[in-house]
Amino acid sequence: MDIRNIAIIAHVDHGKTTLVDKLLSQSGSFRENQAVAERAMDSNDIERERGITILAKATSVEWKGTRINIVDTPGHADFGGEVERILSMVDGVCLLVDAAEGPMPQTKFVTSKALALGLKPIVVLNKVDKPAAEPDRALNEVFDLFANLGASDEQLDFPHLYASGIGGWADTELDGPRKDLSALFDLIVKHVEPPKQLAHAADPFRMLATTLSADPFIGRILTGRVESGTLKVGDSLKALSRTGERIEQFRCTKILAFRGLNQQPIDEAVAGDIVTVAGMSKATVADTLCALEVDTALPSQPIDPPTISVTFGINDSPLAGKDGNKVQSRVIRERLMREAETNVAIRIEDTPGGEAFIVSGRGELQMGVLIENMRREGFELSISRPRVIFREENGERLEPIEEVIVDVDDEFSGVVIEKLTGSRKGDLVEMRPAGHGKTRIVAHVPSRGLIGYQGEFMTDTRGNGVLNRIFHSWAPYKGAITGRRQGVLISMENGVSVAYALWNLEERGKLFIGAQEQIYAGMIIGEHSRDNDLEVNPLKGKKLTNVRASGTDEAVRLTTPTRMSLEEAIAYINDDELVEVTPKIVRLRKRLLDSNDRKRASRSGE
Repeated sequence: MDIRNIAIIAHVDHGKTTLVDKLLSQSGSFRENQAVAERAMDSNDIERERGITILAKATSVEWKGTRINIVDTPGHADFGGEVERILSMVDGVCLLVDAAEGPMPQTKFVTSKALALGLKPIVVLNKVDKPAAEPDRALNEVFDLFANLGASDEQLDFPHLYASGIGGWADTELDGPRKDLSALFDLIVKHVEPPKQLAHAADPFRMLATTLSADPFIGRILTGRVESGTLKVGDSLKALSRTGERIEQFRCTKILAFRGLNQQPIDEAVAGDIVTVAGMSKATVADTLCALEVDTALPSQPIDPPTISVTFGINDSPLAGKDGNKVQSRVIRERLMREAETNVAIRIEDTPGGEAFIVSGRGELQMGVLIENMRREGFELSISRPRVIFREENGERLEPIEEVIVDVDDEFSGVVIEKLTGSRKGDLVEMRPAGHGKTRIVAHVPSRGLIGYQGEFMTDTRGNGVLNRIFHSWAPYKGAITGRRQGVLISMENGVSVAYALWNLEERGKLFIGAQEQIYAGMIIGEHSRDNDLEVNPLKGKKLTNVRASGTDEAVRLTTPTRMSLEEAIAYINDDELVEVTPKIVRLRKRLLDSNDRKRASRSGE
């Protein structure tokens, strides 16, 4: 059977996973009466909740005698490690672009990776049935993007289709019949080249591992594309590291291939196909699985370095161990090491004390997803404020700069520009009308200046702004950037918060807790209205007397407290503060819980 391997790449929320749903449905991968969840490829709970793709996943469909292996890739740059690995398995890419928004930052990111590998793109202008769609403008912007990224003449001569993923149709003309996706299927078969690996079918078996996972029944499994030869169940193999060192020898116990949404056992894997192999115990991502006579490892795609780091520590608050069952540093370290094994974009380092670990990655969202997964598994953690990773070159300190693209209502453009180019040290690159009363702003801003800005941005734009960001370059250090201006309200007592005490504290600032909540000394319970920290007593009740007076016994009415999400909390804290994360709750606290310790640290300049 003919084989085509293709990846679907796009910016966040441009419709990749929805389109894959329709491709699976129209190719006959589902039974007529089969119940299938919406966005079937988003199998992870967090993916479904947030509506984004985090893990790259493969599927397979058959169309007129050709098997098309389709890879659904993440659109967010924080999960770029998934994109970079997965593109080495395919022979073409289908670039999905929102006809209203046009190419966005993550479009640029994934496209640059695909073009650098020499993959020939197919452009699908999605959501052309939206009222604000401008497919001709979007198509011109895609061409300009390709030219700016150094695409070859062959890549610039890309075919394009007009489509609606949710409507389940794609046509070569904008006013086409709009019936189904046959035009896209036919174009993939015609435009994407068959795997070059087919010419090496007679050579010894070699496969580069690109994703690692575990199956409760068959153990450790690795997925990749067969680069040469064939593999049968029971064959003896060895694993080589990137440098060619022998890791282990093992027997292939099972071969799985993607068929629709499921993986099915097969007896033989052939060159060019994407398969999953079981039987190894040590081999991991970027290793080469090969026949015993092979001594040279396959080259693996280099991964962009991390740009931020976060410290994961044990939860040492007075409430530690109340919610979670995984609180020891040894257990936390084992979990982080497993994550680093499967996620090549993450690096783990031990700290001298051994009770905390420095986790380096691509961005706040990637860190937030990792922490969220761990808390759902029963872990309790203390998390530090994200720190930007600097680089030294020729004696000069460099910092990461991000390209920020903002779409806001015209009336809010002034305050956004002021925030980005003022205290956050950004440079305005472009400002132009985006249609329908909106302005598009492009700026280059230090990564340090964007930590914690998302919440402020949503407030400034009344929740209507859209901010996208992507790593742009390294640039000389731009000097100090002011952090949070307000101080915090710190509890000085352990116990349960009292409504009357909180009511009296409301004039001091906004609160993060409500009545009848467990608190402890050193815990942050609110934001002070001034720039200094203030220790308060949230347990102080109303003094009772035997004198009754009119109006004194009215019920206390508290303002609804501000509840922060995990990412908001991590971005909010200062360097001397931590986020306490448990399976049930997110709390803010001072790093040093004792007020005397904090005063001594402040005097010594720590």
